[in-house]
Amino acid sequence: MRADVGLDEVDHEILRVLTADARTPNNVLAARLGVAPSTCLMRVRRLQDAGVIRGFHAEVAPEALGRPLQAIVLVRLQAHARARIGSFAQQFAALPGVVNVFFLAGVNDFQLHVAARSADDLRDFVVRNLSASRDVASTETNLIFEHCRGSDLV
Repeated sequence: MRADVGLDEVDHEILRVLTADARTPNNVLAARLGVAPSTCLMRVRRLQDAGVIRGFHAEVAPEALGRPLQAIVLVRLQAHARARIGSFAQQFAALPGVVNVFFLAGVNDFQLHVAARSADDLRDFVVRNLSASRDVASTETNLIFEHCRGSDLV
């Protein structure tokens, strides 16, 4: 993202609306902001080009895909693996059922958000993909009972 992006109140309102519903049509967004559709489109494109808007995503319910059990798995790497720490995020993200990967500061190196078919499936995921790896020192699995989306940054 460019550091020189100056955001005004119109930009913040664009971000608030699109964060709540990324499918808001440009003409509806423009009317809500009180600007011309061409101006609105130009501003959205500027926010995209500057890296403020990274993308537009569909939030999919894991249970609808047969993965009703979700967990946060904390991963700590072995000391010998630290030289390759940058490559692990993509490696973990490619594993089946991984929703998000977070590279952390602190005691643990990564936090994986995983969606699984069952408790047995989750156990197998952790054992086969993480615990069996010579690069992984330890894991800690926490089940997610409920997830509420935050109000985001805007």
